[in-house]
Amino acid sequence: MEKELKIVIAADSFKGSASTIQVEDYIEQGILRLNQKVDIVKVPVADGGEGTVDALVIGCKGEYRYAEITGPMGEKVKAKFGIIKDNIAVVEMAEASGLTLVDLSDNDVYRATTYGTGELIRAALDCGVTEIFIGVGGSATNDGGAGMAQALGASFKDAEGNEIPFGAGKLGDIASIDVSGLDKRIHDVTFTILSDVTNPLCGENGASYIYGPQKGATPEDVRKLDQLLHHYGEKLEESLGIAVLDAPGAGAAGGLGAGLMAFCGAKSYSGISKVLSILEIEAHFQDADLVITGEGRMDSQSLNGKAPVGIAQLAKKYRLPVIAVVGSSDDDLGPIYATGIDLVLDIINKPMELETAISQTERLITNAGETAFRAFLLASKVQLSV
Repeated sequence: MEKELKIVIAADSFKGSASTIQVEDYIEQGILRLNQKVDIVKVPVADGGEGTVDALVIGCKGEYRYAEITGPMGEKVKAKFGIIKDNIAVVEMAEASGLTLVDLSDNDVYRATTYGTGELIRAALDCGVTEIFIGVGGSATNDGGAGMAQALGASFKDAEGNEIPFGAGKLGDIASIDVSGLDKRIHDVTFTILSDVTNPLCGENGASYIYGPQKGATPEDVRKLDQLLHHYGEKLEESLGIAVLDAPGAGAAGGLGAGLMAFCGAKSYSGISKVLSILEIEAHFQDADLVITGEGRMDSQSLNGKAPVGIAQLAKKYRLPVIAVVGSSDDDLGPIYATGIDLVLDIINKPMELETAISQTERLITNAGETAFRAFLLASKVQLSV
C-alpha cells in the first residue's frame, strides 16, 4: 500500500492580518483542494514575538492564564500568559508593554513603562512555576526593564531619596538601586529570554538607536534615550555587579533584556531555536515529505533568527524540501535560499493596495497553499522522470 504524503506546516503569523494558527489553516485548505488524503501536521510557531504564548500553549497542550496588569501608559489591561509542561510559564512582554497597546501617534516613549511585564511575571510566579520563558518582541518601551524591576520589588532612588517615576525619562536621575525588596521567588526560577535580537543596550547598534524610531522617537530623542540607558546600565553594573552595557541581547525590547539579565538572572536564547526545541518539531520531520513555512515579510531580517529560516535549517537535517509562503519578499532572495528554503511564494499575485490584501488574506494564503503543493508535486514528477 502506497504511503500517504505527510506535510508539516509550521508558519509564523502574518502580523496585522493573520495569526500563526490562521495562516496554517489557510495553507491546509489550499492543499486539501488537491488531495483530501494528505497527512497534514500543523505546528504553530513563533520566534519570541507576537504569538509565542499561543504557539507554545497550543503546541504543548498547555493552558492560558489571565491577569489584569498595567499597560505601557499606565492604563489597566487584561493580559494572558501560558502554563506548559506543568511548571513552565510563557510570557509575552507585548501583552503588557507592547506597541499594539498604544496609539503610535500619541506614544510617549519617555513615559512608557514595563511595569506591567513585571506584574505578569509576578502572576506567573504565583502559579508556582520553576521556569519562565519571556518573549520580548514588539515593545512600546525604552526603560531598560526598570518598570519590570519595580513591579518585582526593586527600588530606584534619585539623589534626594525619591523613587523615580515610570518610564525612561528619569533613568538619568538614578543615584541608587535597592534590591532588598525584590521578590524572593525569583531566585528559585530559571528565566529564559526568547529573542531574535542580539543588540547591546547602548550605542549606535543599541536599543534606542535601532528600535527607538519605530516607537515614535525623533533623532534627538534617540540620542537622549541612549544617554539615559547608558547611565542606567552603569548604575546596574555599579550596584549589582552585572555587566549589561555590552551584553548581547541586552538591548532587546527597549533594554528589557538588560533588566531581565540584571534582576532575574535571565539568559538570552534564539527565540525560534528554543520554541522549536520545546515543540519537539524534529519528531514530525523524521517521516515527512514536505515542510511548508511562512511569515508576513521575508527579507534580510529573516536571516536574524526568524521562524522560517530556523525551520528550514532543521528540515534540511532530514533532506526535506521547504517552501515558504509569505506576504511579501525582498528582490534578492539569494541569501534566503542559501539557508535551506527551496521556494518562496508571495501570496500577492497582482498589484493591490495593502488594505485590499489584508482583507483578502484567507483567499490569498489558501491559493498560495495550493500553489505550494502543486510545485512540490511537479518537482516530484521531474525527479521521478530523471
